[in-house]
Amino acid sequence: MIRFHITEAQTVLSDEEVALCQRVYDHVVLVRQIKTDPEREELAARVIQSFQHGVKDEDALMRLLI
Repeated sequence: MIRFHITEAQTVLSDEEVALCQRVYDHVVLVRQIKTDPEREELAARVIQSFQHGVKDEDALMRLLI
């Protein structure tokens, strides 16, 4: 889901940045118990958008999205 939204956002992230975003996404899905595809898609978009806007610290990104 994260890779799809990176492509949609037409952004270039390194493998490490993609991995960070994926970890944050996976953690937030578990903590918030997100079950539906629309909610997952929205979260993926928010992870990428927040990262692009400068929230690059993994813990800060998680706190922002939980």
